[in-house]
Amino acid sequence: MSSREVPSGFTVLIPARLASTRLPDKPLADIAGLPMVVRVARQAQRSAAHRCVVAADDARIVQACEAHGVSAILTRVNHASGSDRLAEACSLLDLADDEVVVNVQGDEPLIEPDLINAVAQELHARPDCVMSTAAHTIDELADFLNPNVVKVVMDQRRTALYFSRAPIPWWRDGMAHGSAGALPSPPPLRHVGVYGYRAGFLRRFPGLEPAPLELTESLEQLRVLWHGERIAVHMSAAAPGSGVDTPEDLERVRRLLAQD
Repeated sequence: MSSREVPSGFTVLIPARLASTRLPDKPLADIAGLPMVVRVARQAQRSAAHRCVVAADDARIVQACEAHGVSAILTRVNHASGSDRLAEACSLLDLADDEVVVNVQGDEPLIEPDLINAVAQELHARPDCVMSTAAHTIDELADFLNPNVVKVVMDQRRTALYFSRAPIPWWRDGMAHGSAGALPSPPPLRHVGVYGYRAGFLRRFPGLEPAPLELTESLEQLRVLWHGERIAVHMSAAAPGSGVDTPEDLERVRRLLAQD
């Protein structure tokens, strides 16, 4: 993205929930001397966003953020999803309906600021869409077949047609003729879980009826498509940095940052 393409006037919101079954107190986990959520916010602050705010469910997260100069607000504990938490944050911050909000997950301490900018720019450039997200090409068959790797297919304008945990698009002829060890061509796309929203839609989203496809796939973004809204997709040149879901992930990120 060139300097003239860097978007202005967007907010980064980082949902942070203290409860985690696989990694208790995950937002506060120490990474090279800083709580993980602060690491994420520091990366987001390097983007073109005019504001970066952590939306926390516990006062300890707010206190940790404020101790390191990161803005944070306290939201309700009982939100069903991160999107619900962000919707409350939009109201608490009194964001205008047309403001672009980029949702950066609180367990992505290696997220690239350029990716945040690109997702915001994608939505700024697509008035026909209420959301934007990102994807990159899959180059490993194991990732294509892995249900934990979410795939996306899109139209010629890079608007999402569908997201799935299944390997899509399915290579009918290749799989039928014994080429199950190869990827389809053109290569399939992995969905990257960073989202841009228009604040008005984000406030409206929790009130939308959950979609049957969303419940089947356990993918919340399918609710958007099911209700006839559009999601623009930014094509990223490379995979994002490692997120942190498990203690093993945490140790890997700690080693990476220690090397830097």
